[in-house]
This record gives sequence, C-alpha cells and structure tokens, in this order.
Amino acid sequence: MVSPDVLLVAALSIFLFLALCGALVLVVISFRKPADVPLIVAGVLVVLCLIVVTVSPFNVPLLVGLAIALLGTALAVLGGNPVTRRVLDVASHGRVEEGDNGGILLRAPSSPGVAAGDEPVREIMRGGTTIGYLERVAVALGVIAGFPEAIAVIVALKGIGRFSELAAAEARERFIIGTLASLLWACIVAGLVRLAIW
Repeated sequence: MVSPDVLLVAALSIFLFLALCGALVLVVISFRKPADVPLIVAGVLVVLCLIVVTVSPFNVPLLVGLAIALLGTALAVLGGNPVTRRVLDVASHGRVEEGDNGGILLRAPSSPGVAAGDEPVREIMRGGTTIGYLERVAVALGVIAGFPEAIAVIVALKGIGRFSELAAAEARERFIIGTLASLLWACIVAGLVRLAIW
C-alpha cells in the first residue's frame, strides 16, 4: 500500500507542474499583445502555487524539481515581458509610444520657430526588451540557486548602464516601473520554485 506522504508529494508535484504549464501557456498567449484576463489568471496560478508550496510540509522529488525549475525559469523569463509591458501601459495610460528597437520615442523640447508636433523624435532606452530577458534570467537563476544578492548586482549594473538616458522624466518613470515589475515577477516565480525544491 502507498503511504499518504507519497500520495501528497505526488499530488503536489502534479499540481505544480500543471499550474506552471498553464501559467506559461497563458503568458505566451499574451506575448504579442498583453491582455488582462490571461495575465491575471497566470498571476493567480502563480500566487496559488506560492501559497501551496508555502504551507506544504513536503518538497518535490529531484527529477520533478528539475522539471519545475525549468518551467519556473521559463515562466519567470518569458512571463515578465507581457506582465511588464501591461504594467507600463497602465502606468503611462498608453501615452508613451514604443520605438522599433525596444525603446520609447521622445520628442525633443520645443524650440522657437518649430511648430508643435514637428519636434524631432528620438528613441531612448533601446534594447529594453532584451535587457529585461537577461535580467530575469539572472534573477531567476540567482534566487533558485539561493543567491538572492544577485538582484542587487543586476539593479546596480542596469542603473549604471542606463544612467545617461534617465534625464527625461518619462525615461525615469519607465525605467523604475519596468524594472520593478520585471524583477517582482521573476522573484515571485523563482521564489516559488525555490520553496518547492528546497
């Protein structure tokens, strides 16, 4: 006869695997154009998993833990993109226009003799999407490996790298809100994986 502990560990493993798969599918659905309902459901699944692993006295077995770590890392990295873009869209009320290179378009301040709307447009904070992926990979792996200090290193490097572009208020707001949303998502998912495995 199978012991109740083995059944509980199996149930926990199956639940985490299916919930993380479901959340990953939902964020991939929202990848092109972030939609509220799939992202909210994915967030609810992640929080539900976090609650379950927090109250569970068991950890998942090693092989299942590896699968959950891979799923969780993928969810932390890929899911951060639509979540962050949606948070930025809500924060800016859709007034900030995105550029072709992952940055934002800003009009130069008006100067005498230039008609309103004819100011030159420049793209700043280019490569933000790629930087976001890299920061979430580093944060997720750091938290899962038990090295949360990696977050401080990543934020410091990102701040130093973007320092010269943060003169405009729009850039500062986008940098702070985007970084916090991206890191919060990655930390929650990675923390969930860390609690499930160890």
